[in-house]
Amino acid sequence: MREPGDVRRRRILAVVLSRGAVRVSDLAAELEVSVVTVRRDVEQLARAGRLQRRHGFARSIVPVEQPQASSGAEGGAVGLIVPERHQYLFEVVHGARTTLEAAGLRIVLHIAPPVGGAERPIVERALAEDVRGLLISPRWRSVAAEEADYAWLVDVPVPVVIVERRPRLGSVLHATDSVCSDHWYGVHLAIDHLVSLGHRRIILAARDDSPTARAIRAAFAEITAARPGIEDATVVLSSPSATAEPDTVDTLPPLASLVRDRRATAAILHGDTDALMLTQHLSEGGIRVPRDFSVIAYDDTVAGLGTTPLTAIAPPKAEVGRVAAELLLQRLDGQHGQPRRVQLLPELKIRESTQKL
Repeated sequence: MREPGDVRRRRILAVVLSRGAVRVSDLAAELEVSVVTVRRDVEQLARAGRLQRRHGFARSIVPVEQPQASSGAEGGAVGLIVPERHQYLFEVVHGARTTLEAAGLRIVLHIAPPVGGAERPIVERALAEDVRGLLISPRWRSVAAEEADYAWLVDVPVPVVIVERRPRLGSVLHATDSVCSDHWYGVHLAIDHLVSLGHRRIILAARDDSPTARAIRAAFAEITAARPGIEDATVVLSSPSATAEPDTVDTLPPLASLVRDRRATAAILHGDTDALMLTQHLSEGGIRVPRDFSVIAYDDTVAGLGTTPLTAIAPPKAEVGRVAAELLLQRLDGQHGQPRRVQLLPELKIRESTQKL
């Protein structure tokens, strides 16, 4: 599905704000669009006063402040490591950047490519550049990939906060600082909303290639099993590419057929792009949203931009970044204390895709 222009421009602005200056050609490669498209977007943002366009670069209009140091946390650089093409985390990056730069720290953003083990060499390079601390959101497409990173992450010699990831209970990273959305609560909000509208047969069409996806699937199974009023709860992949090993998935059954087979009346769809596409497939199959079927998207990055704006669960992405940055600042300021595992609550945004049976 082609990304809407206003969403693409928000992504461009987020990248420019996080890095200070970016080549137009690099933006085009990262967003997987033409240079001409990005140049046009950059010109539009420049005319609106959101950024500056200079000789093939897009530059932030927000200066990096360097206030006089008032505590041990100020001065130097912090490494921020996020997966490539992970739209969900752009708001997290912005929240962290704003907080750290206000404290006089420079952000060094590293984008991890979509290959296993990509984060470790990036961390090693960041440490060689004398970063004072790290905020890291590993891709962790599978449980095995996650656990393979535990041993070296726990030995990183600077303060580390794991962002929007929840290390396994009892693992060596259990006592590492982390800040994450409470995805159990997000799924609870979605199910509670659907049940309040009279829905008892619910589908979860979800990814299975990230810690967030696995948390959503586990929460759905637990919550629906504990609600006696729910007659059927079915879990399917949201797309053939939504698994850690996409080559093992052949063809998924059309969602409209599954809805009819299960006699479902509602679905929770993760994430937003898959949700918009699946809603379109429902319409093509003769199932109208919300008249025939209610839909809740999980992520709320572009859920409100569909032909039918989707009701969505919105994790507190910017707040996760801000709180993670504040926690890292405390560690850099010598406030050691006990490690903290912080969870922040998502919210339900009701739009036009859900209605009472």
